Amino acid sequence: MSLFDGDFGVFVEALSNIDMLVVVYGGLAASFAAAALYVLTLDRSAQEAAMLAFPQRKRIIKTWVGRQALSIFTSPTTTPEHLLGQVDLDTFSVEQVAPNPVATGSLWARGAKRAVDMSASLLLVIFTAPVLLLTAALIKLESAGPVFYKQIRVGRNGQHFSIYKFRSMTVDAEKSGVQWAAGNDARVTRVGRFIRKTRIDEIPQAFNILKGDMSFVGPRPERPEFTEMLAAEIPHYNDRHLVKPGLTGWAQIRYPYGASVEDARQKLTYDLYYIKHFSFVLDLFIIIRTIKVAVKGIGSR
Repeated sequence: MSLFDGDFGVFVEALSNIDMLVVVYGGLAASFAAAALYVLTLDRSAQEAAMLAFPQRKRIIKTWVGRQALSIFTSPTTTPEHLLGQVDLDTFSVEQVAPNPVATGSLWARGAKRAVDMSASLLLVIFTAPVLLLTAALIKLESAGPVFYKQIRVGRNGQHFSIYKFRSMTVDAEKSGVQWAAGNDARVTRVGRFIRKTRIDEIPQAFNILKGDMSFVGPRPERPEFTEMLAAEIPHYNDRHLVKPGLTGWAQIRYPYGASVEDARQKLTYDLYYIKHFSFVLDLFIIIRTIKVAVKGIGSR
């Protein structure tokens, strides 16, 4: 059996016919152009939120906000929301995300984010190709079953889609029904334990980004069985579906893997903070921090 059956086979075959230099340089050019468009979406609150995410303080960050040049210090705000990077669910309202042009449907802003998503995903697949091939081979050697698996997740506006991941558990992992992963989960294989710790199992989601189901940065895509249950327990839970789910996100780097309703509640406060204060600068910081988290293996199960 081929390691790249189905959708993966189609993508790999298409990728083999593309000039890699065109992809790389074209992707970088699109990313820079999209970044310039992103900056135009920022208001003062969003810029402060992004700057406070950085550990450095006392630096002056100059950027363009609309047509007006604005200098912002990285520590001007003392509100609990900015200091904690979370919203208060008791006072949050969906109207607060109105400044977010992606959530509210701005075509050019969504187009800019899409350009960055496409470029970043192609570059991720290209530069991690050796790791992907080695991981696929190790999974195949360790246990019988497919290298990849599909699972239904909830996307933007509650739409369902199939997510792609490297298989990190035994084939019969859910014979007893749907369940969250636990610490030292016996269903996880030896190879699976390593690729979950380093987040390598998540890289195939780049194909979901290329298909348009996901964004590079956004809330974690959840399973519909859990989404239905959590929406009944937690106020504003469905508001996280105002944007596309992401391969990485603010909640993913700020809070460890959750396996309870209370964990989901805490992660939601970070997801809504990201949606409310969306900016390219914050996206960039999240991607940088994701690399650090992956290298250290923080928060995986």
